[in-house]
Amino acid sequence: MNFASILSREFNIPLPYAQNLIDLLDEGYTIPFIARYRKEQHGTLDDQVLRQIADRLTYLRNLEARKEEVRQTIAGQDKLTPELDAAITAANTLTEVEDIYRPYRPKRRTRATVARERGLEPLAEILFRQEMQSGSPTELAAPYIDPAQEIHTWEDALAGAMDIMAEDMSDDATVRAKLRDLIHRRGQIIVRGTGEEDSVYGHYYDFRSPVKTLQSHQILAINRGEKEKFLKVDLEIEEPAALDILNRAFVRPGSITSHLVADAAGDALTRLILPSVQREMRSQLTESAGEQAIAMFALNLNPLLMQPPVKNKITLGLDPAYRTGCKLAVVDGTGKVLDTAVIYPTPPMSKIKEAAATLQGLIERHQITCIAIGNGTASGEAEAFVADTIREMGGELAYMVVNEAGASVYSASKLAAEEFPQLDVTLRSAVSIARRLQDPLAELVKIDPKSIGVGQYQHDMPQARLGQVLSAVVEDCVNRVGVDLNVASVPLLEQISGLTATTAKNIVAYREEHGPFPDRKALRKVSKLGPKAYEQCAGFLRVPESKQILDNTSVHPESYKATERLLSLLGYALADVKAGNLTDLQDRLNKLGILQTAEQCGIGAPTLEDIVENLQKPGRDPRDELPPPLLRRDVMDMADLTPGLILSGTVRNVVDFGAFVDIGVHQDGLVHISELADRYVRHPSEMVTVGDVVQVVVLQVEQEKKRIGLSMKQVGQHV
Repeated sequence: MNFASILSREFNIPLPYAQNLIDLLDEGYTIPFIARYRKEQHGTLDDQVLRQIADRLTYLRNLEARKEEVRQTIAGQDKLTPELDAAITAANTLTEVEDIYRPYRPKRRTRATVARERGLEPLAEILFRQEMQSGSPTELAAPYIDPAQEIHTWEDALAGAMDIMAEDMSDDATVRAKLRDLIHRRGQIIVRGTGEEDSVYGHYYDFRSPVKTLQSHQILAINRGEKEKFLKVDLEIEEPAALDILNRAFVRPGSITSHLVADAAGDALTRLILPSVQREMRSQLTESAGEQAIAMFALNLNPLLMQPPVKNKITLGLDPAYRTGCKLAVVDGTGKVLDTAVIYPTPPMSKIKEAAATLQGLIERHQITCIAIGNGTASGEAEAFVADTIREMGGELAYMVVNEAGASVYSASKLAAEEFPQLDVTLRSAVSIARRLQDPLAELVKIDPKSIGVGQYQHDMPQARLGQVLSAVVEDCVNRVGVDLNVASVPLLEQISGLTATTAKNIVAYREEHGPFPDRKALRKVSKLGPKAYEQCAGFLRVPESKQILDNTSVHPESYKATERLLSLLGYALADVKAGNLTDLQDRLNKLGILQTAEQCGIGAPTLEDIVENLQKPGRDPRDELPPPLLRRDVMDMADLTPGLILSGTVRNVVDFGAFVDIGVHQDGLVHISELADRYVRHPSEMVTVGDVVQVVVLQVEQEKKRIGLSMKQVGQHV
């Protein structure tokens, strides 16, 4: 199998690029490194496409390995014919390979295997050939009567032979493929309630949908409802159409045995094929829905991690609770803990005056300007308390309700204990909440991506696959932003291309022993960080303190000489980069010509363009170009909402059927996909991403069910 040719065709990229990618991946280079620093070798594909290609390459290699396993197994049975070998070679999916292998797979004891043991296979072959135009099946079966084999009558012989025919038919790869196609085109999913009391699955208590139009979120909801025994699910197929597929494949009219083959086909369909193919189709639907859900997790996680940081602000984190009180932690602009406290403004204690005095004291003492409130239990009461305090104090103080998913997991982790050995577990959560506002990416990398809580049904997904995809998102985000080598934590460094848990720890240990790194070159002194690791990680690590200004950019050290050559050609020096004196750099470059200049510098045009961008903005954080997070000073209640009210909100989650928006009332509202825009929207991700600040109008409020219906397309009609 020529993997490069297949990838070239499927992803519409030149064959040399496909081969380059295979070679780079096989040499151990990571996707972030390939995406940024090897653009000339793959044509500037982005990291998402590169990961799709890498995933496809893995699938193709697994497919090729499985083909060889099947080929060897069948050959070991002395049954590998040239035709069978060609069919295995031509198979394009693992399902096709397994269908081919099915007749040769070791089986449990079945009616057909018993019949074969009794010597009835020759009779089955005679009947199946359907060559006899005269005589009777009883005459064919009579020689096989053998009481010693429990074949007492010709009926016993024919029944056993038909069992063999039915099993052989059920193993036919072509027939199974056609039946799967029939189910996909014309099958129906039928769902009914089990008689239990009303539940969250009430919508599916009397539900019918064609298989081909079933949405992924519906599949996952139905699966969960079935697992929890609220729903009974059937996959309905048009049996006459299915039987016609078998009859066309196996029955040849005119023979005295044709009716027996037809009867065996009917038995094969109802007893063997349909239950198996229906299970396979349910499994395929689940797998497809799972991949879609995992893609949604990744789609939501990316903007969540890339939310703009609230930099250089002293921040108070508030972890709300009832009985145990609200935990407070004050952190400075670098995330260092300055102070902690516990207050009890919520029931059952409701010590509001004392809590307000403590909070105001912390605000005044540390000049706090931002408060981050966790969105967990008692968040509503805590938010109202903070809003009252802000009104009373005035000034520039503002707050934001922060998604605290995973904070408790982190606070009880070994990592948190190492980071804050002197703090109680509950106070560590408050620190994490504060830091999530200051720098979401740096804090969220400490948490298992599956615990961050964006998407649908993450606990129903194949956990290995989910973890693989979400870890890739974290890796891409961290490397896109880059990290400060002298302040980055071990979890943050672990995500950098080329680094491992061991080398990340060694970097921090070296920093603690020898002080801050003076430049990127000093990385070479870190234990177990070899040339290959340095090559991959160096460009993603920033050293603002370095005398070499390029150390605070994403320009790779391998391109430093080319960069200095570029500056010289354009009439600049490195000192001009540090001083910010490159205002007409682009104009000078355009006069010389990008391609000609790249050639003189000994680099490709894509690398040249990246270098130019970095020279103009050394120390650039791509997150700074995004809209800032929405900070609030007041709080509302669901009772304050009325249809037609226009509000600003923050998108918290994007799912297949819409987007959930935080409008400051402790309950996220749903903008259904049909209310996202005046035009047709194929998927909500076309319109919004997590972290977007949007204008919405309230459509309806159901306080008892805690449901809020919102619209984005009707905002203009209510202005």
